[in-house]
Amino acid sequence: MSTPSTAPAKGRRFNGLPLIGPSVTVLLIWMIVPLVMTVWFSLQRYNLLDPTVTGFAGIDNYEFLVTDPDFWASLANTLILVGSVLAITVVGGTLLAVLFDQPFPGRDVARLFAIAPFFVMPTVAALIWKNLMMHPIYGVFGAAARALGLPAVDWFADHPLLSVILIVSWEWLPFALLILLTAVQSLDREQLEAARMDGAGAVAQFVYIVLPHLSRAISVVVMIETIFLLTVFAEIYVTTAGGPGNATTNLAFLIYARALLQYDVGGASAGGVVAIVLANIVAFFLVRTIARRLEV
Repeated sequence: MSTPSTAPAKGRRFNGLPLIGPSVTVLLIWMIVPLVMTVWFSLQRYNLLDPTVTGFAGIDNYEFLVTDPDFWASLANTLILVGSVLAITVVGGTLLAVLFDQPFPGRDVARLFAIAPFFVMPTVAALIWKNLMMHPIYGVFGAAARALGLPAVDWFADHPLLSVILIVSWEWLPFALLILLTAVQSLDREQLEAARMDGAGAVAQFVYIVLPHLSRAISVVVMIETIFLLTVFAEIYVTTAGGPGNATTNLAFLIYARALLQYDVGGASAGGVVAIVLANIVAFFLVRTIARRLEV
């Protein structure tokens, strides 16, 4: 008695398109419709306070945007914010990952406290730092300065962008720590032992063995954080509202201000289109960089 063959018949292929087609269609509609509407409004004269301002504007909204000094200031603030937070989180996350990989009393509790800020909502984190940490009268930093005989610093008035950078870095440092600690724990211990037996010190082991091993994980951290850091909003809205002046206004807050404070839907849509283009350019180069690293 012959047993049925479990191998698929030659030339037969399973076509999963009918199964995934409906969900993919819904996702495409969900993404394309808002994008098309944003592009459409960016080409229109549309102000919520003045219904008489209507009509096709062409590229006027884009011309006004790129000639507005606030746009270039917000773009510079965005780049400074993203670059500074990436530097702090990658360097700090790498050092903390190496530290927490070493055995010491209370390591599990220390890991828990180090990871905890990642689960705090951005609005709550901004309120904590604004009212409990950086407030010149009631904050911890102010009390510490007065205890040392130094004047308290009004962080959000004197160093607004630095304050936002510190808050966002505090939120994203645990994420970098999680990814990099996992990578450190996957390192072959025999390599470190062989290097130690050859006389390599702790610094040499870190530079020539640990860092090259972490290169892929660092690339992933940079890509994911960059995508999210380009849209930082809650921390700025709660703490500085983009000020003083435009000192902490990034692209996301500029678009919000144009749409919901100045009621210029056309100008805000043009800013949104520009932000989408910039984000996709950054994501394209980051994905290509990571793909090259994965091929090595």
